[in-house]
Amino acid sequence: MRIRLTGSLLLLIPITLGIVSCSSSGTKPGVEQAVSDAVDAYIYGYPLVTMNMTRKQLTNVATPVGSRGPMGQVTKLRTYPAVDDHAVTAPNADTLYTQVWLDVSREPWVFSIPEMGDRYYLMPMLDGWTDVFQVPGKRTTGGKAQTYAITGPGWSGTLPAGVTEYKSPTGLVWILGRIYCTGTPEDYAAVHALQDKFSVVPLSYYGKSYTPLPGEVDANFDMKTAVRDQVDALGVDEYFNYLAKLMKTNPPAAADAPMVAKMVKIGLVPGQDFDPSKLSGFDRETIKAVPKLAQVKIIEHLKEAGKPVNGWMFTTSAGTYGTDYLQRALITAIGLGANRPQDAVYPTGLKDADGRDFDAARNKYVMHFDKGQMPPARAFWSITMYDASYFFVPNPLDRYTLSSRNKFVTNTDGSVDLYLQANSPGGVKEANWLPAPKSKFIPMMRLYWPSDTSPSIIDGTWKPPAIRAVK
Repeated sequence: MRIRLTGSLLLLIPITLGIVSCSSSGTKPGVEQAVSDAVDAYIYGYPLVTMNMTRKQLTNVATPVGSRGPMGQVTKLRTYPAVDDHAVTAPNADTLYTQVWLDVSREPWVFSIPEMGDRYYLMPMLDGWTDVFQVPGKRTTGGKAQTYAITGPGWSGTLPAGVTEYKSPTGLVWILGRIYCTGTPEDYAAVHALQDKFSVVPLSYYGKSYTPLPGEVDANFDMKTAVRDQVDALGVDEYFNYLAKLMKTNPPAAADAPMVAKMVKIGLVPGQDFDPSKLSGFDRETIKAVPKLAQVKIIEHLKEAGKPVNGWMFTTSAGTYGTDYLQRALITAIGLGANRPQDAVYPTGLKDADGRDFDAARNKYVMHFDKGQMPPARAFWSITMYDASYFFVPNPLDRYTLSSRNKFVTNTDGSVDLYLQANSPGGVKEANWLPAPKSKFIPMMRLYWPSDTSPSIIDGTWKPPAIRAVK
């Protein structure tokens, strides 16, 4: 979703709702309800459609290259994501991704994690709806070697000794692993050695010699346009047809029964092709507005999605969502692949200390930490700079984040000031500089394995400080 279009999208609301609500002036009865149901269905399906579109863009290659790799092959990011890589929103510059996309609808896959020692890592496993259904890692399963069979809906069978079953609710699985890395050549090499020991094979080949086949490449698929933009550009019929096909192997959860009943009314029946005739009887111009209305509703939810604290917004309900479909869609739009709060909390900066939008074309900003009040995290913390669309900001230092690994210049009282601005603050202060674009921007914090004792961001005993504009 192109967040910078929010203002123009908002202009559609009074116009479209004016059409919808004028049933007394000739609009067919039921149009308003049809639009409402279609908007809800769009929001409900947004994570699944986005996940699969992301999968297509990240797996549409014959062999692993960079951040892309065929289905069923481990992709090992050897450096932080490139500044111009827009495949996934809100990327980080703290860990090296080790990931794999799996289709477990036909056969389980066996995923093996090597001995990790004291290295911080986590291997969250996301289903097609973006819920993290399992998360082996330093916090949960420790640093020992581990082997898991990821099974799909309806699978039953016997697994080899020493293999633990993780059942996925959907056929689509994304293991979006992260391994902490300082970014130095020496640490890159150490993490690369660990990455090379991860493996994934179909259950039928476990314990046997296995050579993956080259990936199937769709030459017609757009590999350059951001996934979010491609999803948002889908027309209403195209979108729902896409969603219907995906639900055949990625079924709704039992708790989704009320939403499933609502979707049936507009031609969306899980396991079946989309029936556009359910919508064709309504005013087509009105129905065409459904994607835009839904996109507005998703991004507007940012204002209510979490706890507003000192201009920051964060939530402790990411990673698993239940029936909170709007929250799930929002996290998909701004941070696809988010972790459970026990593993990471992501405060997002929305306003400065005076309640204004961040705009480095007009202001310089300072984030002040009192002595002993740096973010409490058992693994690490960071602050990343994004442009208005949640992508890295090009800058002369190639610096996209400040984190617990940085050596900051402290004030005489032991406090720390971080500088968020377009131009360098100069001298020793440059060590504390997070380069911003000469335009609006979005800062995002990450607290990995946040402290579960006071002070803690989870229980509110620690709060991210406000960012203030300075001359």
